[in-house]
Amino acid sequence: MRRFTVPLVAALLAAVTALTPAHARDTGSLPYPDGTGVGVHNAYEKSAFRYLADALDSGAAMLELDVWTNGFGSGWRVSHDTPLWNDNNCVGATTPDGLRSGARDRRLEGCLSDLRTWSDAHPGHRPILLKFEMKDGFNAVGGRGPAAFDALVDRHLGQKVYRPAELAAGHRDLDEAVRAKGWPSRAELAGRFLIHLIPGTVEEGNPFDTLWTDREYATHLRDLAAGGRLASATAFPAVHHAEAGDPRVRRYSDASLRPWFVVFDGDASAYTDGSIDTRWYLRHNYLLVMTSVHRVPPAIDGRNPTEAQALARVGQLAAAGASVASSDWVGLPSVLAAVVPRGG
Repeated sequence: MRRFTVPLVAALLAAVTALTPAHARDTGSLPYPDGTGVGVHNAYEKSAFRYLADALDSGAAMLELDVWTNGFGSGWRVSHDTPLWNDNNCVGATTPDGLRSGARDRRLEGCLSDLRTWSDAHPGHRPILLKFEMKDGFNAVGGRGPAAFDALVDRHLGQKVYRPAELAAGHRDLDEAVRAKGWPSRAELAGRFLIHLIPGTVEEGNPFDTLWTDREYATHLRDLAAGGRLASATAFPAVHHAEAGDPRVRRYSDASLRPWFVVFDGDASAYTDGSIDTRWYLRHNYLLVMTSVHRVPPAIDGRNPTEAQALARVGQLAAAGASVASSDWVGLPSVLAAVVPRGG
């Protein structure tokens, strides 16, 4: 079990404080999950970035978007706590000049259009993980299920998305693939987006919802693979919340779903309190997203820590096995652009 002593944290502080974006480029040969980057929680909110393009320009390794699908509003809505309409920094740009003009508050397709337009204007950009919290889950009955999500993403981002089929190529499933060959390097994923999905807070609190996003999309992947159609899938389902051991065993009674989970997403404090051996994620080449990293004792400011504090925290969590350390440090571009080899 890895524990953090005062000398170790001090050493991490000394090493990571010197990190610059130029150093981050040296991590290009690392397998994708082995370069610990920094994520931004709710990057679509106007209080975080005026425009989604600003979030993309920030250098962050992961950007989070919240999506609503219920039938009380139209389309795929992007907002934090307004389930019936959109409240976000997306403008639906189709040209680079339009990324910071026009009305915001677009539906998900507008955000995807911004992503595509920005990516086209920045060929070879860093690989960017897009975290979608499906606030109230999928709504297949209303035409907003996993297949419709894939079609929407494919229409706007196409082959800019690194897909499960690419990772699974030559193997039965995702788990077999990452254990056998691991992930592509960060350099090989330049210019690409990766998408992972988690169940939303409303979905997880809904006693009438028995089919959460993680299980629904994993079932979708399994069934696509069985029919030879895995190439149409665009996202990776994530096991949500930290848990000791292999959390898939307790979460998914249907063992056929477990091999489709190679992304894990949970609270950093739980991963680092001594109860979870995170070396398990490193041994099996899994991608591990740690959230609310500012709360790890000793807690630091969730939005405006000092650069030294934030970089030290990133180094600490890299040593603990994180692939992404996520918080709300929108005002620290040098930290957002940092990439640290994970594993310590």
